[in-house]
Amino acid sequence: MKLWLKILICVVVINALGAAGAIFTSGSLKDWYASLEKPPGVPPNWVFGPVWTTLYAMIALSLALFWDRVASGPKKKTALTWFFVQMVLNLAWTPIFFGAHLLGLALIVIVLMLVAILVTLVLFRRERKAAGRLLIPYAIWVGYATYLNAGYFVLN
Repeated sequence: MKLWLKILICVVVINALGAAGAIFTSGSLKDWYASLEKPPGVPPNWVFGPVWTTLYAMIALSLALFWDRVASGPKKKTALTWFFVQMVLNLAWTPIFFGAHLLGLALIVIVLMLVAILVTLVLFRRERKAAGRLLIPYAIWVGYATYLNAGYFVLN
């Protein structure tokens, strides 16, 4: 399969998964979120859409490059397992935080997600440097989001 087709598949799938989380951030849930005591450094709400759209594109490109350039075997399987673990945690966080309003559980999930992202980044980078580097902004953003989640948990 050609690289461009792998990129297209990954972009469509990763962005569709990311868009699924939008269900939990609309309507009355925005009212709940707006009512929370905010930690210092919370960005305006309009920032989240463009940031996550960009990050999901980078995550998808990272996955496509790794998929395309790394030979099958235990290293690839381990790295992809970690990738899918961090994606499952990514998908779980939004309904836990915004849907169930479980800030403490969401904090546990996001910490685990950050760990899984960092492991994925290292494993991807060992086999395909560009694939690992593309995950650096994602790791930084999730680190920041972990701080925010912890702040919301402590303040609310």
